Amino acid sequence: MSDPIHALRQAIPYIRLYKDKVFVVKVGGHIIQKRETLESLVEEICLLHQVGVKVVVVHGGGPQATEMQRRLGIEPNIVAGRRVTDAQTLEVAKMVYAGSLSVDILSAFRLHQTPAVGVSGVDGGLITARRRHKKLIEPFPGAEPVEVDFGLVGDIVSVDTAILKQLLDGGSVPVVSPLACDAQGTVFNINADSIAEALARGLRAEKLLILTDTDGILKDVKNPASLVSYCDIAEVEAMREKGLLSGGMLPKVEGALSALRGGVRRAHIINGARQNALLTEIFTNAGAGTMIVARKENDPVSPEGVPMPQAVPA
Repeated sequence: MSDPIHALRQAIPYIRLYKDKVFVVKVGGHIIQKRETLESLVEEICLLHQVGVKVVVVHGGGPQATEMQRRLGIEPNIVAGRRVTDAQTLEVAKMVYAGSLSVDILSAFRLHQTPAVGVSGVDGGLITARRRHKKLIEPFPGAEPVEVDFGLVGDIVSVDTAILKQLLDGGSVPVVSPLACDAQGTVFNINADSIAEALARGLRAEKLLILTDTDGILKDVKNPASLVSYCDIAEVEAMREKGLLSGGMLPKVEGALSALRGGVRRAHIINGARQNALLTEIFTNAGAGTMIVARKENDPVSPEGVPMPQAVPA
């Protein structure tokens, strides 16, 4: 039997299970800087759409916004990985996130004959936000905390997923850019990880898939072979307490745990730059990244210790 046929047979139970379920896929801006990587990833998402999965894509765009700021003569002000957003920077965010980057992603969907619609948190009242309060931030680990006013950066107050449900029911893939506003119409720059987690909870998604530039959670960041492929909230919290999670992985893990506590069935952290990693994670027992569940004892496994998607309760 050829490898493609074997792979298809292995995928059948997963396809049956996930038909008509909602997946929220968060894509970091650094992953889609290269057109070929973007097109390859979108092709994988389109395959999910073709087999009946309802996919919502949330994208970041930090590197693209930084590049545009510098082209316009604006030096980015980034503190502890967060962009301080003044009025000029917000204009750049609107141009890049809901403009050029959204169009580039939508054009990749068009290439693969899949209907996709670009929206931001402003559209249809999708996300209501408020201005972030000043915060004490360590500019770098061990530094003296300083009070930072992030400007026109918002924190999510509520979500109304009606517009997404309309698009999904109409057969489209919503592509959400990280902007939102308050009830008075003030627009804010919003962290894309926060949007993905909030939408996954609001949609009661089957999966939140966080695509980053690392293979997943590593027990030793210097050793790729230390990948944790399957764990639950308690195990992740234990790793965090031991200091095994740090840097950019921390907010991703926190978002995954928040989604699970909010009713999302499973959360995954995957290297989105690796071709076929998304499909491998979803349609094979071996996977390609880290899958996190609320509690392992509520997540049936095979005799070999591999999670069995067929056994997940409805």
